[in-house]
Amino acid sequence: MSFELSLDESRFLTKLARQAIATFIDKGRETAAPPDTPAKLRERCGVFVTLNKTVDGGKELRGCIGYPLPEFPLVEATINSAISAAVRDPRFPRVVSRELENIIIEVSVLTPPKLIEVDDPRNYVKEVEIGKDGLIVERGWFKGLLLPQVPVEWHWDAEEFLANCCMKAGLSPDSWLVKGTKIYKFSCIIARELSPNGPVEVIDMRKGEECT
Repeated sequence: MSFELSLDESRFLTKLARQAIATFIDKGRETAAPPDTPAKLRERCGVFVTLNKTVDGGKELRGCIGYPLPEFPLVEATINSAISAAVRDPRFPRVVSRELENIIIEVSVLTPPKLIEVDDPRNYVKEVEIGKDGLIVERGWFKGLLLPQVPVEWHWDAEEFLANCCMKAGLSPDSWLVKGTKIYKFSCIIARELSPNGPVEVIDMRKGEECT
């Protein structure tokens, strides 16, 4: 993927995600793509929006939803993903307005997933680079995705990452070793607030940069 995100574009995405959530929670309507949206951000890209709640100097996941494939313009996919992460993630209750001041917003712009092809499933561990790759596990109707920053945050090795992605898909942790299971990898560029509604940083996971 030749796509790059400048700091200004990253600020635009995180601010847009925050505005989309606030507008939906407070007024019950979806935000339209702003007229001044940079042309680059109208390109089709996969994207996930992650909400992390600040707790005692740390953070806890508060919602994460997105689009794995480049099906929609990035600006529209970011708006929809932000709203969905706040009010449609089945793992959590809906975010309420007062929570926003304690929520850090993270926008991950994805590269297109690529099928990993190996002769022996045990070789998947050699094809997964922690700190660079995200994974999608697919078996029949079951599918699970974990972003590249997740194994870094949980200090997983490649085997643990594969096992946890299988469990995310609703499969047993060793399903990645079973014939017929498909494993895809992708990477991303992260635009992330350093504090709720605060300064923004850009992390290019394609370069194998760790996310702390």
